[in-house]
Amino acid sequence: MKTYDLILKGGTCLLPNPSGTGLIEQLADVAISNGRIEKIADLINEPAAKVMNLKGLHVLPGVIDSQVHFREPGLEHKEDLETGTRAAVLGGVTTIFEMPNTNPSTTTKEAFEDKLNRAKNRAHANYAFFMGGAHDNVDKIAQLEMLPHCSGVKIFMGSSTGTLLVEDDDTLEKILMQGHRRVIFHSEDEMRLRERKHIAVEKADPHFHHVWRDVETAVNSTRRLLRLARKTGRRIHVLHISTGDEMEMLKEAKDIATVEVLPQHLTLFAPDCYDKLGTYAQQNPPIREKHHLERIWKAVLDGTVDVIGSDHAPHTKEEKNRPYPASPSGVPGVQTLVPIMLNHVHEGRMPLKRFVEMVTENPRKVFGVKNKGRLEVGYDADITVVDLKKKKTITNDWIASRCGWTPFDGMQVTGWPTHTIVGGHIVMENDQVVMPSMGQAVDFIETSK
Repeated sequence: MKTYDLILKGGTCLLPNPSGTGLIEQLADVAISNGRIEKIADLINEPAAKVMNLKGLHVLPGVIDSQVHFREPGLEHKEDLETGTRAAVLGGVTTIFEMPNTNPSTTTKEAFEDKLNRAKNRAHANYAFFMGGAHDNVDKIAQLEMLPHCSGVKIFMGSSTGTLLVEDDDTLEKILMQGHRRVIFHSEDEMRLRERKHIAVEKADPHFHHVWRDVETAVNSTRRLLRLARKTGRRIHVLHISTGDEMEMLKEAKDIATVEVLPQHLTLFAPDCYDKLGTYAQQNPPIREKHHLERIWKAVLDGTVDVIGSDHAPHTKEEKNRPYPASPSGVPGVQTLVPIMLNHVHEGRMPLKRFVEMVTENPRKVFGVKNKGRLEVGYDADITVVDLKKKKTITNDWIASRCGWTPFDGMQVTGWPTHTIVGGHIVMENDQVVMPSMGQAVDFIETSK
């Protein structure tokens, strides 16, 4: 009789629907060996080295956070790959895709492979890295995007944190003409940001962050981007959409564009967030008025939105305490993504299945992730276990990120990750990292061998 490494018994599993669309909830046992899911059945009575009783808990495919900034190399005083992935697994996230705006920027094969080497045997979650698209690597993008463990190419159309910026249509078009994998975008109009920077400087108040980086700044950029995507026939993924106006355009562009939103834009709104948090609510694109939040929720529910990512972008308290606009934009989020969204599920804003799709199945499809993103025999045993009834208060003390704070400090939530399983190993149990450094580099379908 076969002996498994681990059996998860009695949990409510989110499984692929046999009809081929969506997910179903089903009580089932899950058997794991050699880092893979070997069996899913109503009742598994075979022996195992370890058996976990998960009665009353929900067993999800491992959550993928496809937008994080872990600041290594060059900015390790804010975060590094160890602290960032520690925060990830404490929050129930099994896999992260890290952004290229480090120092140096990730725009060369050498810089990319340096990140892989830094993550090896240090990362608690699985990891992949984006290549940055820039003026000086346009002709190499097609080769760079095919590097093993590359999650794709990231373009900043508007300046944010770091030096990566491609603001002109000619260079954008050249990049879109190179290669074939989906390209991801920070979409803000750089020319308009420069024209309006005086608003931020003159007002010197974070309440004006979303006035400076206004709706038109986002809409102009996304309109240009969609036109270029259609012209070149290149699939795009537009990050952290913050306006209802963009959602109207993107709803009609599902053939060419996938869409990400953040928990921040689904939870916080102006002016309330700036009243309470000041520069600690400052991020790009900005948190806007409540009617944008409501329209973004509509897009989540009608299928316009594909993915929820955290845009984890930590800065120290000392940096955030600088007077606006010298204060940097960005907030941490990888550790709070799951509890914040489970609380929205609890409050009836969205079905659990819809949330799970947007952090597992859909990132798998959008980025071509190999062997992750679903509970299915043969897939990697990356699993997030959650208690939908557990009530907790998010606090700064819980945050593992080196920055040591969260904009959600003091928020009471219902729904909490209880276990994080990475490659068949239980790495987080009851708010403690119990088996460190189990993360492995992620493979993609559309990369070289």
